Amino acid sequence: MIEAIIFKLLLMVSIITAIIAIRMKDLLYAVIVLAIVDLSLAALFFMLAAPDIAITQVAVCAALATFIFMITIHKTERRERP
Repeated sequence: MIEAIIFKLLLMVSIITAIIAIRMKDLLYAVIVLAIVDLSLAALFFMLAAPDIAITQVAVCAALATFIFMITIHKTERRERP
C-alpha cells in the first residue's frame, strides 16, 4: 500500500519537474531540474526491482550528462531572450 503511494508520488514528481524544466528560460536551472528528473526516475527503477538500471541512470544521466551540460553552458555565451 505504502509502496504504491510512494511510486505514484515519485511518478508525479518526475512529470512535474520535467514540465518545469521544459518551461524554464535559464538553461542552467533547466539542467539542474533535469537532474532531479533523472534521480526520481532512478528511484522509480529501483522500486521496480531494477537496481542495475537505477545505478546506471544515476551514474550516466544524473551525474555525467548533467556535468557535460553544465560545462557546455559555461563554455557558451549565456544570453536569454527577454
